[in-house]
Amino acid sequence: MPFSSLNSEHIVETLERLAARVRERFPEASLNNVILELIELGKRDRRRSERLARPYFFLRSGTILAVLLAITALVLVGRGLFNWVDVDGTQADIYTVFEGVEAGLNIVILTAVAIFTLTRVEERLKRSLALDDLHELRSIAHVIDMHQLTKDPIALLRLGPRTTASPHREMSDFELTRYLDYCAEALSMAGKIAALYAQSSRDPVVIASVNDIESLTANMSAKIWQKITIVRDTNEGVPAPAT
Repeated sequence: MPFSSLNSEHIVETLERLAARVRERFPEASLNNVILELIELGKRDRRRSERLARPYFFLRSGTILAVLLAITALVLVGRGLFNWVDVDGTQADIYTVFEGVEAGLNIVILTAVAIFTLTRVEERLKRSLALDDLHELRSIAHVIDMHQLTKDPIALLRLGPRTTASPHREMSDFELTRYLDYCAEALSMAGKIAALYAQSSRDPVVIASVNDIESLTANMSAKIWQKITIVRDTNEGVPAPAT
């Protein structure tokens, strides 16, 4: 079902088109380097999310081996109990039977512990790799947000004189709108890369981290679109909202 899940290749292709658009419009902007870094993360995370979706066969093999050993041990214990019965039908003493039952229960308990441990090891390994990558995506989202932080549309109104500490602004209204739009797109794509992990994982910790990143990038994009709206309203003669 190609339309029911995110396609990692299309995400990378969209990022590469975004990088080309930014490079053509703002060839000297440092935002180019940030988006190139995001592309590299997208390519790497695509491979990792696909790998995390696959089972760790060496750990699964250990689980299967533990089950087979437990079954073999239970069979041996059962045969031992059967052999403790005399050929004339006389039952073994009660203590012997209890010893056999206790041995069987110990085998079952140890097998359950081994299966649980091996399953948890696989879960922890996958979780650790996913959280490391998601931490990088969260960091680059903040870097993208920093690049648009000084792009203040209120400066277009020229409400007062510049100071020596005022950021240098030379973008036109159109360029400022495009720059902000590119930042919003980059944040959205960072959220989509994070969503690849939620798509390939059932770990609640990983899914919660993905949801946090998506909420973070959505809130940042909303603030950027507020700026874009101010620029458009200013061009149309609508009074800018108070800030």
